[in-house]
Amino acid sequence: MEKLRIVFMGSPEIAVPALKALAEHHDVVGVVTQPDREAGRGKKIVMPAVKEAALELNIPVIQPERMKVPGTIEQLQEWNPDLIVVMAFGQILRKNVLELPRLGCLNAHASLLPRWRGASPIQAAILNGDTVSGVTIMQMDPGIDTGPMLKSRELPIEPYDTTVTLSMKMADLAAELLIETIPAYAEGSLVPQPQPEEGACYTGMISKQDGMLDFSQSADALVCKVHAYNPWPTAMFEIDGAVFKVYEAHRESNAEQLEPGTRTVCKGLPAIAAADGLLVLDELQAPGKKAMPGKAFLAGYRKWMES
Repeated sequence: MEKLRIVFMGSPEIAVPALKALAEHHDVVGVVTQPDREAGRGKKIVMPAVKEAALELNIPVIQPERMKVPGTIEQLQEWNPDLIVVMAFGQILRKNVLELPRLGCLNAHASLLPRWRGASPIQAAILNGDTVSGVTIMQMDPGIDTGPMLKSRELPIEPYDTTVTLSMKMADLAAELLIETIPAYAEGSLVPQPQPEEGACYTGMISKQDGMLDFSQSADALVCKVHAYNPWPTAMFEIDGAVFKVYEAHRESNAEQLEPGTRTVCKGLPAIAAADGLLVLDELQAPGKKAMPGKAFLAGYRKWMES
């Protein structure tokens, strides 16, 4: 088939492989991404990963704070796309944008719809102990991830997967699936199928406070939380008002029947009793320090066993 004129909308690293794959197979005439933001302690201005990739590919970029900002729709009209492709863009598209391209708008969504519609599907899948997720290519409508589906593909969630590792796998799968799906969709041989309402669930935005660990929960639930919130906001707990971050952990049995929240040592690693086991801290970060393995942390933090 002939190359399509495509406008790509996306922002974080997970969307970069999709942009690069589309640029290789089609004519990406423009990119819409989020504005540059302050990041880190130094409040340095950082551009979205998609913008960096677009500049490397010499693709024009616009960064409206909202799609209704004057000039945005006019720029889209000037680009005159056959298709708009969206992945992890972070803004809702209204009717005037959805109806602008002759082929409409497609979204590469990081879940097996209708499960985990919304803003944080990867985190939600890990947090809830799902053993499988995937990518769905859907035709966009005015709802939040409610449009008819074109194609989906499963991806197993391994016990060690964090949002970092699963996002990387999702990114490559989404790029592959888009390149497979778009030609058949453009030719009309792939008919969108309505989403079933059975099994539909939503996930919202994550806040920093969501990372705080509650040791009245099961150890398995806490491990899921550690994995889901790596790299942000990271799982956290407090000692005397000081916040410690947890990047990797696993479950062990609580042979001593310690009360939830009790600090202990398990096989040479720091651990905290949960409702039904121990959360063993494989990698953590003390305030003002770098992240380190649990064994190194114990060697330097002498107050661990103090109640």
